[in-house]
Amino acid sequence: MPDTYFYRYDDYDRTLVGERVEQFRDQVRRRLAGELTEEQFKPLRLHNGLYLQLHAYMLRIAIPYGTLSSRQLRKLADISRKYDRGYGHFTTRQNLQLNWIRLEDAPDALAALAEVDMHALQTSGNCIRNVTADHFAGAAADEIEDPRIWAEIVRQWSTLHPEFTYLPRKFKIAITGSPNDRAAVRVHDIGLRLWRNDEGEVGFEVIVGGGLGRTPMIGKTLRAFLPRNELLAYLEATLRVYNRYGRRDNLYKARIKILVHEVGVERMRADVEAEYAETRDGLLGLSSETIEAIAQQFAPPDLPSRPTVVGAVEALKLEDRDFALWLKSNVAPHRAAGYAIVTASLKPAGAPPGDASAVQMEGVADIADTYSQSELRVSHEQNLTLPHVAIEDLPAVYAALGRLGFAEANVGKITDIIACPGLDYCALANARSIPVAQRLSSHFANLARQHDIGDLKIKISGCINACGHHHVGHIGILGVDKNGVELYQISLGGDVDFGRTALGTIIGPAVTADKVVEAVDAVVATYLDVRNDGERFVDTYRRIGAQPFKERLYETV
Repeated sequence: MPDTYFYRYDDYDRTLVGERVEQFRDQVRRRLAGELTEEQFKPLRLHNGLYLQLHAYMLRIAIPYGTLSSRQLRKLADISRKYDRGYGHFTTRQNLQLNWIRLEDAPDALAALAEVDMHALQTSGNCIRNVTADHFAGAAADEIEDPRIWAEIVRQWSTLHPEFTYLPRKFKIAITGSPNDRAAVRVHDIGLRLWRNDEGEVGFEVIVGGGLGRTPMIGKTLRAFLPRNELLAYLEATLRVYNRYGRRDNLYKARIKILVHEVGVERMRADVEAEYAETRDGLLGLSSETIEAIAQQFAPPDLPSRPTVVGAVEALKLEDRDFALWLKSNVAPHRAAGYAIVTASLKPAGAPPGDASAVQMEGVADIADTYSQSELRVSHEQNLTLPHVAIEDLPAVYAALGRLGFAEANVGKITDIIACPGLDYCALANARSIPVAQRLSSHFANLARQHDIGDLKIKISGCINACGHHHVGHIGILGVDKNGVELYQISLGGDVDFGRTALGTIIGPAVTADKVVEAVDAVVATYLDVRNDGERFVDTYRRIGAQPFKERLYETV
């Protein structure tokens, strides 16, 4: 089936990507020949998504706004098999990382990506990174407008932008088109929220200065309502102010969140609005024709009429408890009657979160071809989504995902853990993340127990850079090093729900690796003892505070 329902490269895109592959091929040749030092080569490889990790090179592949075709997923599987170790890791930036790439193979891997209109441009370096969006985009029942339209417009504007290729620091943009934020827009350098004002017009709330890392901050609203056609002019103005005033003397104080914090949101707004006044009537204004041309690339599929209530589905729900739990946690409402959105959990008990083998990727691609219009999504929570599944096909999809190990009924539950690669791969990490996630998911594997606990998000980072988003986990776990010993700080109360975004609070001394499961178990037990009916973990925490959790945790460990 053709890539019908999302952006397709034109000749300009393909020429650009092809030329960059050949440029990088020559740069790799020169590096291998000793004509370039590592210092000279580093910025070249980073702008092509190639990192030098703890044990090998890592290739970070862009999946713009998390949207994939089945053909593209099969190509990712093929590349992982040919040039890596037969698996990949889906990340919180809706990218795919291959952790064992050989330098001499990197150009061939990039050339293979180009065959299916993919690349690794700007997945690293001090530039505008891969633009992320709601993984239910274009299908969600609660959606105001498809954010991928705008993510694609931003992608085209920002790719190899000459003014923003060497910013003070990396820059991340996220877009949501729903009042239920599934893109974590308040913890990005720029977050964009589509909403409808009292006059019925759709525009953007522009949120600036969010971010995690060693100095976590929640973004502040710079413009409450921005007309859609002025988006690029406003982004250009914001990036120019940041590029002009962002600090370059200190790596740790170079993000836009530090600039907003130091000058204050009122000064930041004044500077951006002044710059915007000079650019809004220029070439960056978006015509209705341009917007419509991009929107047509994301026109929803013509879904045939299907029944909304299916006897076989209702019967299986009564017969199979695990299927019933899967419907409850992994299946979301679709905008079209008779359809649903299915999340394939890449978090089976005891497995590394977000990993998929080549065989599993190919299997999910087959399911997408048969049941989801050949379309898939990558979520920032490190799962895969099938956005257009008929309700009557849910039992077949459940069974097919089960054969791949991706039918765990745990989306949004305690074992749906976000974790960075940690010290097993990353040269920046000072503690392991993956083994901690594996032990926790094994400990809480019982599905009935998970659903009794309810919505509870654990997020784990192996260092202060916070690639595992631990600051906004209901339970956040941060690996730290003390005299060569891996310890783990526990924080509680983080959240990314829109209107309730919060940073977690560290509740006491770090615990050793062998005590993390006991610590989390004590926190969960406290919640179960004191929760009110219908209360999520984070709601209970807000109501009673940290002290009861702290007391029980440190009595236990």
